[in-house]
Amino acid sequence: MSERGSIKFRYRGRTVALTDVGPMDTLLDWLRLDRHAMGTKEGCGEGDCGACTVALGSLRDGKVVYEAVNACILLLGMIDGKELICVDDLARDGELHPVQQAMVETHGSQCGFCTPGFVMSLFTLYHRGGAVDRSMVNDQIAGNLCRCTGYRPIADAAIKTCSGTPQDAWIAAADEAAGHLAGLDDGHDVFIGDAASFFAAPASEYALAALYSAHPDATLVGGATDVGLWITKQLRSLPKIIHTGRVKSLHAITEDADTVAIGAAATYAEAEEALGGIDPDIAEMLRRLGSKQVRASGTIGGNIANGSPIGDTPPVLIALKARLQLRHGETVRDIALEDFFIDYGKQDRGAGELATKVTIPKLEGDQVFRCYKISKRFDQDISALLGAFRFTIKGSRIRNARIAFGGMAATPKRALAAESALQGAKLKDRNVWENAAAALDRDFSPIDDMRASSDYRRETAKSLLMKALIEVAGEASSNTRVTGVRGGELESVA
Repeated sequence: MSERGSIKFRYRGRTVALTDVGPMDTLLDWLRLDRHAMGTKEGCGEGDCGACTVALGSLRDGKVVYEAVNACILLLGMIDGKELICVDDLARDGELHPVQQAMVETHGSQCGFCTPGFVMSLFTLYHRGGAVDRSMVNDQIAGNLCRCTGYRPIADAAIKTCSGTPQDAWIAAADEAAGHLAGLDDGHDVFIGDAASFFAAPASEYALAALYSAHPDATLVGGATDVGLWITKQLRSLPKIIHTGRVKSLHAITEDADTVAIGAAATYAEAEEALGGIDPDIAEMLRRLGSKQVRASGTIGGNIANGSPIGDTPPVLIALKARLQLRHGETVRDIALEDFFIDYGKQDRGAGELATKVTIPKLEGDQVFRCYKISKRFDQDISALLGAFRFTIKGSRIRNARIAFGGMAATPKRALAAESALQGAKLKDRNVWENAAAALDRDFSPIDDMRASSDYRRETAKSLLMKALIEVAGEASSNTRVTGVRGGELESVA
């Protein structure tokens, strides 16, 4: 496939083609410094406050879908083939957009610094269409922080205007925009720069594997929700960036009767329906993973390959006995996900090798699952620890247990001693539960850090295991949880 030395995207109804794109250039800097679109603000510079929120339109099943993203950590090259909308674009012919007008009418803005980001988050909710309630609004704006008005008038604005059928300039131009984005999808590999410094976005898995094999010192970027901070906060120099997001096969999500397979470049937003379909606790965990902006950009493969001991998805996937596919050039191998994590900052991934797919077994009829995330802040916070539990129940006994924790060791790790203590035990034998909880002391030696002390992690991990067993033994989750109640789901197989 031929190369293209530029990125192309739709902006204000026209194609923008940029050839001078540095590997570390951010979308926010381009908007403010190049386009002088000053409505989009820089607040935290790390994708946390939402002041920089813009909307990106992507073509999916022939329609343009708009998602909120953080422009401060999104690399400029990553918007190739997208439609870009920022707050400066919304008002037309002297009239505010409906979400802007609603913010005025409900007094949702005070100092105004955060307002553009809120408006753009509500813009994407507006384009979702359908009924909207306060819970949905809270999830939508969890990635936007306001320190003036409080959130009630902002939520009032959302409820006032985001329910029903959207009607604005973007709806009127929907067919034209879809055709425009289809035309931008030319299948060419993007390569801007030279062998010493470049931004690249291959269009095929073959081209991606070949380029990374040739440049194993390059930084692979999925959603940049972590790498973006290397640039904005750690001020690292990353002269070679290879973006995985244009490879369609890496966005593939397939299911059969027994498994769910997710491409490494699939975002959390793309994967949440399939993953949440395995168990409602996974859906709840994903709801609290970052924010809407983070979930629209961050990828399942990136969360795994990053190797963080406090990543949210690896403990869940390990408990479910997931397997990871890796590729180097044309060589493909498959390993148990738990074997991928070797030590802090070290994974079983060779130079020039990339993760391409994770395959997750669905729960069998005699299996139950629970997972719980503990963090200082409920929304958009990194885990202090996360526990994931899969039990196979035969009659009234635990035939098998798979228990994995994040935040308890240098890597996401199984609790083998606790699993062994539960093997073959009576499901409702609380003495066995306590022995299994005590066995966690042999499995882990957690550290003290800013998120939690060693003692807190140790005792909380024991409590989470007990909580999972209490629920699986028959206690309704409405009696054990203040949030994430499993609703009408079957609470026990016993």
